[in-house]
Order: sequence, then C-alpha cells, then structure tokens
Amino acid sequence: MSKLSKDVLYLILEEFQDDKKNLCSFLSVNKTWCKIIIPILWKNLWKYLKDEEKFLNVIISHLSKKSKNELKSKGINFMKNSYQKLLFNYIIFCRHLNLNNLNEIINNIIIKRSEISIIQKEIFKLFINSNTKFTHLYIPRQFNYEIHLILEAKRRFSELQFLSCNTRIKDDVLDGLKTLCEPIKELEFFIEEENNNYGIVKLIEIPRRLLKIRLLTNKIFNDKSFCKILENSLIRHAPTTQYFKIIAEPITKLLLSFVNLRELELGGDSYIKWDCLKNLTLPFIQILRARRVPIQVLTSLIKNTSGTLIEININCISHDVAGLCILADNSQIFSFDESLLFNWNFLFRILVGLSPTSLFKFKFCFRDVPKMKYLNSFFYKWKGRHPMLLQTNLDKYFDLIKRYEKKGIIKKHDYVNTFEDFEWN
Repeated sequence: MSKLSKDVLYLILEEFQDDKKNLCSFLSVNKTWCKIIIPILWKNLWKYLKDEEKFLNVIISHLSKKSKNELKSKGINFMKNSYQKLLFNYIIFCRHLNLNNLNEIINNIIIKRSEISIIQKEIFKLFINSNTKFTHLYIPRQFNYEIHLILEAKRRFSELQFLSCNTRIKDDVLDGLKTLCEPIKELEFFIEEENNNYGIVKLIEIPRRLLKIRLLTNKIFNDKSFCKILENSLIRHAPTTQYFKIIAEPITKLLLSFVNLRELELGGDSYIKWDCLKNLTLPFIQILRARRVPIQVLTSLIKNTSGTLIEININCISHDVAGLCILADNSQIFSFDESLLFNWNFLFRILVGLSPTSLFKFKFCFRDVPKMKYLNSFFYKWKGRHPMLLQTNLDKYFDLIKRYEKKGIIKKHDYVNTFEDFEWN
C-alpha cells in the first residue's frame, strides 16, 4: 500500500476514535490496518481502558532488563504474568500522559504499600524516556515526583498542549512544570478549599497563547483571596481565550474580559445565583452550556449574544423552554436532558412551534420513554423544515424513526448511551 493510501486510511479510521467497538473490530482486517489503528487507540489510551491489571502487565513488559533487575533487587517481583513479547512498543504511541489514572491503577493493583513509590518511579521513567512527545499532561492531587528531572523530560514535553493540575500542588513539582508549559494552549485547575499554592500565578504567566481555561472545584470557591488572584492572573490571556469553563461564580469580573470567547460552559450547585451573567456581553459566543443556572440570567445572557449562538445545551429543572426557543433565533443545536422537563409532549410542541428555522440538531436523553404518538406528532409536524439530525438513547421506536428517515424528515439517527459534545458535521 502506498504512503498516500495509508495516510488516507489513517484519516478515515481516525474518525472512529470515539467508537472503540468498531475501531477494535477493524484490527483483524489485516496487518496494515492493525498498524494504523493501534496508534489511534493508544494516543489517549485512558478513555478505552477497562482491565487495569492487563494494562499494567503490558506496561511492565516494556520495562528494560535493567529496570526489572533493579526492582527484583529491592524484593519486588510482581511481573510473573507480564507478557514475554509485545507486538508493538505501545508506549511510543501515547500522547496523553494521565498520571492521575496511572497512579490510581498502581495503587489499586500493588498490594504492598511500601512498593508503590518504587514502582511508580520506574513506570514514570519508562513513559517519559520513551521515544514519544506528549501533548496532554495530567498531574495528580498529591504528587511528589519531579518529572522534569527525568533526563528526556524537556524533549518529551516540547509539544505539550494541555496541562491539568491541582492548585494545592507542591512547590518543587510546580517549579518543574514551569519549565515545560510554555507551549500549552489549555489549562485546567482543580481548586481546593484551602492551602492553595499562590505560585500557580507564575505558571499562568508562562504560556505564549492560551486558548482554553477550566476552573473546577468540588466545593464553592471558599478560598476567595486565592481565587481573586488566580482570576486576575488569567486576564492577561483574555484576548486569546476562546473556551472557558467554571463551576462556581467568579470572584472578580473575569468574564467581562473574555471579549473573544467562542464557548462558555457553566455549572455547579443550584444555590449559585450567577449574577455576573446578567449584564454580560459576549459578542462572539457560539456555544453555551449551562447546568443548574437560573433561567433569568441565562435569558439575559442569550439576549446579549447578538445572534451568534449556534449551540445551546441546558441541563436543569423547570426552565422556560418556550422563552429559550424564541431567544435562540440562530441556534442550530439544542440538547435536552429529561431533568429539564418531564412533559416531553409539551417540549415537542414548543420545538415545532417556536424554535428557529436554523435549529435541526437534537440530542434527547430519555429516562422514561415518551409515548409513540408524541414522537410521531413531533416528526410529522417537522415536515417542511431542515431535515433533523437526531441522537437518542431510546431502544425502541426504530421502525417509526426509519419511516421518517425514508421521508427525508430525519436525515440521520444515532442510538447512543452516552452524550458527549456534538460530533455532527
């Protein structure tokens, strides 16, 4: 097979990277297909991982004879079931180094607590000394290992695009990350209630061009002094930031600075007021995702978007769907979870009667199956509009959906169990 043909096949198979079942079924086609698919599967291996013990055995099988002997010399011999000969050097295909998952797997499988740190060190060295360049790095909450001191670290992280870490990170680990994060374009911080490291601000100053920012927490932001300094330090990246996610109302007026924002994701506890959204104007916003955000402030935000929104994804209770449909006059996509509204017949009538003509992509997550006559009425009344792209978790009514596909009212239907971002073209 020519190089061009292999490149084309790679591009085709890469479209299946979120479809593990089909991608794995292609492995047996022939050797060429297998060689193309394995790097796709191992690029971000963590999202496919099911059997932790088998995975660890495969990783251990990559260890050099020197590393294995060193472990044995310390009384560690847990490699009896590791594979003797591997078909590929799988680690060189890894682009996402998720030390959170790696730590968790080692802790789950290694019984002797005294051996964990020794094994971690050898496996970390194995990944970072492999002939690969990582694009994504995830640092665990309590992490003591200075990975930047590993010989090949600088080279292996020279193409780093994404960094995720906890704001309670230790100084020595943080200092090491500062030497690696100049090329990153995405930052994700997990903010703690207390004892946050103010040195994070220095790390934020280093990236040349930050495009995406996520501020996450399990609690409301109690460390207000830290959050204020953190948010103010992020303003320097406001002109380039296109995506922002936050799950608690910001302390400062950070959102006002994101004048070029394209995508905003909000979520958190239902008691958060989100007053910061009331007079917020985001002239270029295209995608809005909200969870448990009061309808009043959402309405205000949508009114101030100048008609640029093409996708709205809402997950919360008792929203005025009719009002939102009228406001979203340019949107192509609406996503609904059943917690939004239990009366699906009412929702279908609103969508047919009040939604903009640009809206034609739908994801419906049903917990209770709606009556067939309600769906039939929805599809029938959609006649004459843009053919819909539909994703549902319904395991019935396939004949009904097929009938409207043949009529051209439904352009495409996917039966799915998980609901991620919109993948349609």
